[in-house]
Amino acid sequence: MENILITGGTGTLGKAVVRRLTGDGREVRVLSRRSGPSGEAERFVGDLRTGAGIAEAVSGVDTIVHCATTLGRDDVRTTRLLAEAARRGGAKPHLLYISIAGIDVIPLPYYRVKLATEHVVRNSGLPWTVLRATQFHDLVARFFSVQRALPITAALSGVRFQPVDVRVVADRMAALAEAGESGRAPDLGGPEIRTMADLARAYRARPVVSVPLPGRTMRGFRAGGNLVPDNAVDGPTFEDFLAGR
Repeated sequence: MENILITGGTGTLGKAVVRRLTGDGREVRVLSRRSGPSGEAERFVGDLRTGAGIAEAVSGVDTIVHCATTLGRDDVRTTRLLAEAARRGGAKPHLLYISIAGIDVIPLPYYRVKLATEHVVRNSGLPWTVLRATQFHDLVARFFSVQRALPITAALSGVRFQPVDVRVVADRMAALAEAGESGRAPDLGGPEIRTMADLARAYRARPVVSVPLPGRTMRGFRAGGNLVPDNAVDGPTFEDFLAGR
């Protein structure tokens, strides 16, 4: 039976991928910096920043689903370390990486790191797949949640999002893990394209103030660089996500 390692398996997406793959009866390992329960998955304690425990975690696996992130601080180095450990194991597992739609056209610093990390994956010497997805419902909701103490909600003027449910992304990641090397997989986006102001009103019924911001990054968002209208998939809408929290 195929053995799959999931890095970042205790994060938002990682947990959803673990549930999906263990539900399919796969042998799943979770890489985490801390010990603890992982449901039906076997937990390996390791740290991608130092390399501790990584050789043991990748030993004998057929696929690595790479969901771990340092939020841009160290993603390139940690992904390179992961690939090197996998190559040293001799089995050359399939390396599947989750990325973000629009990172090649929006010059956000974190997006530049994700793009550089994609380059590491493509040149890892391993069979590889990269899936880019639009923003998760959770992230969009977080934009508004941090403003909960304010009497209004601020939204970026002219910016649209195509939020996608994390379970939909997990389903696609599981399918790609089972399919084997696919290279650059088709991007994945949520079922609706909505203005940030519209999403803000859906999140909380109170006044919304549109805030115009200058700069190349905002121009990229206003131009729709973060959207994939031709790759929308059915799934829960933002309102469905809010109702199910």
